[in-house]
Amino acid sequence: MKTAVITGAGTGVGRATAVLLARNGWRVALIGRTESSLKVTAQLAGKGSLIVPCDIAQPAAVEAMGRKVLAEFGEVEVLVNAAGTNTPRRSLKELTLEKYRELVETNLTGCYLCVQAFLPGMRARGSGTIVNIVSDAGKTASAKSGVAYAVSKFGMAGLTQSINAEERANGIRACAIFPGDIDTPLLDKRPQPPPPEARAKMLMPEDLAECVWLSVNLPSRALVEEILIRPR
Repeated sequence: MKTAVITGAGTGVGRATAVLLARNGWRVALIGRTESSLKVTAQLAGKGSLIVPCDIAQPAAVEAMGRKVLAEFGEVEVLVNAAGTNTPRRSLKELTLEKYRELVETNLTGCYLCVQAFLPGMRARGSGTIVNIVSDAGKTASAKSGVAYAVSKFGMAGLTQSINAEERANGIRACAIFPGDIDTPLLDKRPQPPPPEARAKMLMPEDLAECVWLSVNLPSRALVEEILIRPR
């Protein structure tokens, strides 16, 4: 059975990805801060899901999570980093140092910690796929996304490139997915959350799950380094 670890699995893209993989025979580890949300995802995904509450911004918590997942699964073929956050007060004028650190530690450092938790096993096995859900804010910064979010997402893009530069010789590949606006709970953290009619024109979490599905199911000889996807 194929195995995957998915962060941010309690809502949005993480949940949609977990459900898609599980319904296609994958065993999935659901990672997130809120256990109740992970339980909802597990119900949607069906039997065989592993729920592991974890704040990925905390190194010790990620280490413990990695040990638990590996003890249960034995090995992990796919890691999907879908966890992310933002803050309503996100402009350079308003952003506090505390919030800046919170966003970077969750969006970027948390992604790095999860990669490091599973890279050794992938290296030893000689295969593995890492998918990082970035944002088009990781291509072009904007006032809409905010400075800390843009910094973290540019960093995720660099992390993805670094994985490919160093680990492709070990059979490991990484894909960065850069979506435009997605209708997820993260929109509620905007200074002015968009109305329903605006959300209806955005991407859906399931659209990103299909991108993940493509990147993990390509033959091992193929590496898709980036996917840029926006609403039509």
